[in-house]
Amino acid sequence: MKYHKIKNDLFIKNRKNFMSKMKDSSLAIFNSNDIYPISADSTMPFQQHRDIFYLSGVDQEESILVLFPDSPKEKHREILFLKETNAHIAVWEGEKLTKEAALETSGIKTVYWLKDLEKVLFELMTQCDTVYINTNEHYRANIETETREDRFSKWLKEKYPAHAVAKSNPILQRLRSVKDPLELELMQNACNITEKGFRRVLDFVKPGVWEFNIEAEFMHEFLNNRSKGFAYTPIVASGNNANVLHYVENNRQCKAGDLILIDAGAEYANYASDLSRTIPVSGTFTKRQKEVYNAVNRVKNESTKLLVPGADWAEYHVEVGKLMTSELLGLGLLDKADVQNEDKDWPAYKKYFMHGTSHHIGLDTHDYGILTEPMQANNVFTVEPGIYIPAEGFGIRLEDDVVIQETGEPFNLMRNIPIEADEIEEIMNS
Repeated sequence: MKYHKIKNDLFIKNRKNFMSKMKDSSLAIFNSNDIYPISADSTMPFQQHRDIFYLSGVDQEESILVLFPDSPKEKHREILFLKETNAHIAVWEGEKLTKEAALETSGIKTVYWLKDLEKVLFELMTQCDTVYINTNEHYRANIETETREDRFSKWLKEKYPAHAVAKSNPILQRLRSVKDPLELELMQNACNITEKGFRRVLDFVKPGVWEFNIEAEFMHEFLNNRSKGFAYTPIVASGNNANVLHYVENNRQCKAGDLILIDAGAEYANYASDLSRTIPVSGTFTKRQKEVYNAVNRVKNESTKLLVPGADWAEYHVEVGKLMTSELLGLGLLDKADVQNEDKDWPAYKKYFMHGTSHHIGLDTHDYGILTEPMQANNVFTVEPGIYIPAEGFGIRLEDDVVIQETGEPFNLMRNIPIEADEIEEIMNS
């Protein structure tokens, strides 16, 4: 892996926290992701399933984690099953985890090869009553592909139909949404890499460059700093492209006078950062562009202050809507009649700001977190208001990643990344 080795204390603690939530006489099973095919013999780059990584630190395909805290054999309370490595695999694919390396990575002492899975699992299943399977219940999930986890769960339920089945996901949603200090360090590193990419872009952008040139500048900086690359598909949207919320073609030439909405963040050690900035192609905002920019920035700053322990997700967005409505009135984009006659299910401000303001971020860009439960300290959220004005040929979004604190305002992981309009202009024209 490109990233520096992570202390296995993190994964030991994560497993302990998970097992403390399990039912008596139960075991839980977690699978790595598949390597997904493209066609012929081509495959997509491997991406580890975030749950098995969170619990073990294992970043390798064909790996299985079993947790059985009530096992009568102490050595079977935590088990890793790995693809057996050999000299041939080392030559063709590179080194895979040995049993010794797996212990160092995860802190798990008992490591078997996958060929022993069914034999060992049979013994374990005779000793437990409930098995936890891992399903994807993220509120944005829309998955058509049958995953390795899905196939395994189907096989397990057919093989052992008399066992009760429980869900790992609700436990993981709660645990993963509250970040450990070691996780916050990894996320800070991801944000620091993103900062380097953004500062590189500020020095690079000028009239005539193409959106994909800007994407390449980010990628250069990310790879040079031990990141695999983008945490999600980057958006580099100049001019009216910024008014397409998920514009990812990045194939237009940037023209003088335009703004460029950039939504791009580096990953580091599978942890995501998520940045949005909007910059002027010519290095200077017009008066109108700066008015709108500063309005978005004020909404971002005031919205951030609302992210405190105990805050309710739905109420938070209602309050952000009030902030945005006030700014849109000031910009002349709404008038009082628009607000008085608005549909409460789709308020007037939604004409210019139609997406949510915040989402959990962590191992996934849209990370786990139960939105019907109150916010907690060490939740990490994005804050990303925007104003999109197709009639004026530009859209502006600003976004930082922030950590909720026990008291006071959230801590901004992107505090060092330029955001004030005057600072952006100064750097671009220096």
